[in-house]
Amino acid sequence: MKKLLLAVAVLGLAAGLAATSVNAAEDTRGYVTVATSANTEVSPDVVEINISVKTKDSKSLQKATAENKEISDKVYNAIKGMIDTTKGDYVKTSDFNATPVYRYTNSKQIFDRYEVSNSVIVKTKNIAQAGDIIDKAISLGATNVNDLVFSISNYDNQCNDLIAVAAKKARTRGDIMAKSAGSYITGIKSMNASCSTSQNRPVQYRLMAKNVALSAGSADAAAPEMSSTPIQGGIIKIYANLNTSFFVK
Repeated sequence: MKKLLLAVAVLGLAAGLAATSVNAAEDTRGYVTVATSANTEVSPDVVEINISVKTKDSKSLQKATAENKEISDKVYNAIKGMIDTTKGDYVKTSDFNATPVYRYTNSKQIFDRYEVSNSVIVKTKNIAQAGDIIDKAISLGATNVNDLVFSISNYDNQCNDLIAVAAKKARTRGDIMAKSAGSYITGIKSMNASCSTSQNRPVQYRLMAKNVALSAGSADAAAPEMSSTPIQGGIIKIYANLNTSFFVK
């Protein structure tokens, strides 16, 4: 029995040494490394809008909160009727804050007012309606349009396609490098890929949205002939970057 165990141990050690030798041989093989990329420009088909309702009262937090709730409910219900939830659109509360605000006089903290803020996130695939959503919210008492974020619903598919293009470029360039050095590719040592985006977003839509918000109480803002706030999604650029190492012989 002891001889059998000793034999098994010896075989195991031999196998381990053999595996170590193989790994060492693989690690010392020559290789070439290639960095490639691919990119495309896509029009966004999803927009996310952050709209806020802010109210204040100098005496009562309850009053400021009640007023905020009344306006927020109107905004929420109106927007919900303008989006298509069957296509993945939604409207939800992202943040709610109620706090006292103080001012300082001669280094003394003096209570000034209560402020209540309710932020609503709207996500829709109908980008053309984004301006109407903003205008509707403002007409009902929303005070801020904090941000608009455009995105692509099939981002993963776009990324995968670009990685495939970059991989073909990598093989072509790897072959050229290896042949130029009198070698040829025998396999892949490693591949690392990533995707990213950059967006050419016009500044105008944010400025105009803020201007509308600031003038919501004016006579001009209430004029029936005022067109909806122009929203331009611009173009989103998607990049794929690939680092590939090929074994050569």
